[in-house]
This record gives sequence, C-alpha cells and structure tokens, in this order.
Amino acid sequence: MDQRPIGVFDSGLGGLTAVRELCRLLPGEDVVYFGDTGRVPYGSRSQETIIKYARQDVAFLRTFDLKAILIACGTVSTTALDVLSAENPIPVMGVVEPAARAAARLTRSGNIGLIGTQTSVRSGAYERAIQAENPAARVTGQPCPLFVPLVENGRFRPGDIVIETVAAEYLAPLKAAGVDTLVLGCTHYPLLEEVIAACMGPGVALVSAGAEGARAAADFLRARGALSGRADGGACRFFVSDRQEDFARLASIFLGRDVTEAVELTDISQY
Repeated sequence: MDQRPIGVFDSGLGGLTAVRELCRLLPGEDVVYFGDTGRVPYGSRSQETIIKYARQDVAFLRTFDLKAILIACGTVSTTALDVLSAENPIPVMGVVEPAARAAARLTRSGNIGLIGTQTSVRSGAYERAIQAENPAARVTGQPCPLFVPLVENGRFRPGDIVIETVAAEYLAPLKAAGVDTLVLGCTHYPLLEEVIAACMGPGVALVSAGAEGARAAADFLRARGALSGRADGGACRFFVSDRQEDFARLASIFLGRDVTEAVELTDISQY
C-alpha cells in the first residue's frame, strides 16, 4: 500500500477530465492537481517553452510527496514526456499511448481522426503511437487552436453558435476523410463531446485522451500494489497559477460535481 497522493497537471482546467476519471476508478486515492491557468494554452508555444513550463509544473508538484504524476495535457505528453520521465525518480505518465491503444482497438476501417493543439498534431506522436498498435491505420490530424480558449471561457455547450461554428469548420476535413474513430487529443475536448459528436455523426467513436490516460495510470498503480488501500474517501487539492475566482465554477463542470475545496494560488515562476 502507498498512501502518497497522485499528482496531475495541465495547462489549464482540461486535465480535470482526467482527474474525474481517476477519482471514479480510484476513489480512495488522494490527488493534487495543478492547472497553469496563468499561461494557458500551451499548444501554440515553442517546444523549448513547453518543456520549460512542464518542468516548472512538475517541480511544483514534487514539493508534495507523490507516488506518480499524470501529465493530463496532450501538448506536454507529445512534447516533454520523455524529458520529464528521465529527470524524475517517480513514474511520470502521459495520455498519448493510452489514447492510441484505444483508438487502434475501436476503429473498424483503420481510418482514424485526431484533433488537438497545433503542437500535438504537428509532433506526429499520436500517429506514431497509433501505427505502432495498428501499422495499417491511416491518421488524419486537425489542429483546433480555438477550442481550448473557448472551453476555458465556458463556450462549449450545444446551441452556442460560436463553438458550433468553429467545430463545424475544424471537423469538416475529418468528416470528408471518412474517419470512424476520433481521438480527442486534448483533455479540454471532452467538454465539447456533445458538440463534436453531433457534428461527426453517430457512426464515429470518440476517444478521450484524458480518460484513457487516467485508466492507464490506475492500471499501472494497481499492478504495482501502489494504491492506498482505502475503498473511498480520497481527497483532492487544487492549485492554479491565476484566476482562482473562475476555477471553482468551471472546475465543477469538468469534474461533474461541486468543487467545495479551497483553490490555492501558487507562483509557478519560482520553480
């Protein structure tokens, strides 16, 4: 048994979709979440900047006695996972390979779509991971740079003409390509699931990178006997680098429950 908490981080609030699944699967585990709300989004940054920010995020989380860290950010998972894994003595896990395995398993035609930040799509990381599982798979990638700021500003509900218009434009090439499986390669995107599903149609399976990453992390810890041993009662602590006032309202939507815990502010530039 290991009573230490699990650390989770993202550029903003999107990683809470991974926390939601982690808490559902492992209700006895404590979680420390950091959302870098002062520097969101990461997806349009240079590789050097993303690695710098990710190192700071991990350094902050490591001030807690953690047993593992889940990178609940597609951009950091595609850009900095190898660096972070090599630099830290505790397990550091990402969301790319778990999502790739799920997509390769679900596709019927081998024609898979990918949406993510510009950095995630351009990195080719999802394509490589999917084709490692299914060499015959064809992956069509589409950057969706406006999705993260729209979600962070609460513009994700069906009927919102702004998000529906943006989604229709972004998803048109994937519909034209005839994909039957679509990887939501950013942990913000599950909040857009209804909008995306309506646009893509009922024949397209959606794969959430955040949820798949959480499942893989839960399996990893369970297989190593590293769970707390509690059946329930795990606690969450939330930290942000800016916009404390907005966090509880939006986080409640991401987590599917009211956030009653205190939201703490940290100066991430110190790390």
